[in-house]
Amino acid sequence: GGTVGHHTGSGHDHGRGHMTDDQIQRLQDRLDITDTIYRYASCIDRRDLEGLRAVLHDDIRARYGNADWIEGGDALVKWIDEMTRDTVWQHHLLSVYHVDLDPRDRDRASALVYHTSHQVFSGGPDTVGVLVARYHDQLVRTPEGWRIAELVFELCWGEQRTDATGYLEAVGGRGPVRETGSAR
Repeated sequence: GGTVGHHTGSGHDHGRGHMTDDQIQRLQDRLDITDTIYRYASCIDRRDLEGLRAVLHDDIRARYGNADWIEGGDALVKWIDEMTRDTVWQHHLLSVYHVDLDPRDRDRASALVYHTSHQVFSGGPDTVGVLVARYHDQLVRTPEGWRIAELVFELCWGEQRTDATGYLEAVGGRGPVRETGSAR
């Protein structure tokens, strides 16, 4: 138990003191923003389009690499659905490097997110595409929580890999396939 910010080591406070409600709210905001960003990626990987739409602001603007801007939450979900429809599986690995809360507007924030993803498409099930990029996100607090309002996907690297050594088969192959609706 104890109070947030209470130091129980040497008995010295070292200037930490108790956290104010404002400091606690800022920490909560950072956690909520980070959760929103991770949920964006996991929803894409699971093809959970409803969950994906829930983390996007209605008026989002998004740009992936040198592609045209996409305007609106519904349009972005449709674009992602079309771009990923033929995936056998996807795996996004994100690292949220910075979350900066706007000091002038408590309902706005920016985030820098490092991205590495792997995708396998049905047309080439033995080839994995790898993308390395950075997301530059702008987020807005809504009554439903933090939502991504602008997303710029700065594409840095892309390549395709194949398993020339047969390692995947040597370790038992892909799987297990998770059954839809499984509680496991």
